[in-house]
Amino acid sequence: MSVQTVGRPRVDTAEVMRRITGRYLSPIASLVLFIVMFTAVVARYDFASPTQVFLNLLVDNAYLIVLAVGMTFVILTGGIDLSVGSVVALSTVILATALKAGWPMPLAVGAVLVVGPLLGLMMGLVIEYFDVQPFIATLAGMFLARGLCYVISVDTLPIKDQTLRQFGLNYVYLYEDKFIRWTVVAALVVVVIAVYVLHQTRFGRTVYAVGGNRQSAQLMGLNASRARVSVYAISGLCAAFAGLLLGVQKLSGYSLNGIGLELDAIAAAVIGGVLLSGGVGFVLGSLIGVLVLGTIQTFVTAANLDSYWTRIMTGVLLLMFVLVQRLLVRKPG
Repeated sequence: MSVQTVGRPRVDTAEVMRRITGRYLSPIASLVLFIVMFTAVVARYDFASPTQVFLNLLVDNAYLIVLAVGMTFVILTGGIDLSVGSVVALSTVILATALKAGWPMPLAVGAVLVVGPLLGLMMGLVIEYFDVQPFIATLAGMFLARGLCYVISVDTLPIKDQTLRQFGLNYVYLYEDKFIRWTVVAALVVVVIAVYVLHQTRFGRTVYAVGGNRQSAQLMGLNASRARVSVYAISGLCAAFAGLLLGVQKLSGYSLNGIGLELDAIAAAVIGGVLLSGGVGFVLGSLIGVLVLGTIQTFVTAANLDSYWTRIMTGVLLLMFVLVQRLLVRKPG
């Protein structure tokens, strides 16, 4: 009588590799691209301190990192948020106006951090319960927020609060003469919190599930509606916080701040491997995307090129990564 050994279930290696490749190839490609570009720029222009050049990428783009984090949440559900650039501008104007009117600094900051999520929540409710396309709803939010900026003030308003000035200007020395600013610390804290929320909480798993297949998520008992509305509130909160970082970086509020920032945030997320159709992507990938965009700006500045070359190179990279994503998600046969 022969004895048959019951082995482990057969694993389809090709399928496993396809899934891993689909999830990680794009952010890995973005990381490799960043390393190659950064190395080439540093070698070509012989910067005195490549380490400080890298740290300056974080310093100059701290607000964009926060903005890209919020955009990542939205895109993971298959949505889009075109209002964030205008919310950034509105945040700087509200902050500067409130401080000029004599509000205590914590109250002025609190007002900013309430208005942003409130606008995001309103757009999320319209998208979810009135079945309006995210593009249209957030486009309306973009015009609304920008219009409110002009209603409040069309002038550049200085920010003179000493605490905020110190937060925006003071250096944080890492070692020897290498430094960042407190805005970078704040942005990286946001990244860490976002990574935890997306990968260690039920809400984060719901966000991925809704972006992957909403019907399946609902069949699993997940609250897809709440998740979809919440990501727009989170995006609004990140936009408001990004506005605070930009305001203390420029030490002013201005109604024309943040023009085109929503496109930069989307580009950073896509270049970092976040799939526009939803369900695939990482916050750290969006961070890498911001670093890629920052490296392009560094190259354009070092080469003394016209600023439009930044847009041209960003557009080429964005198209490349969209095509790569399309190839990765295309089903065989």
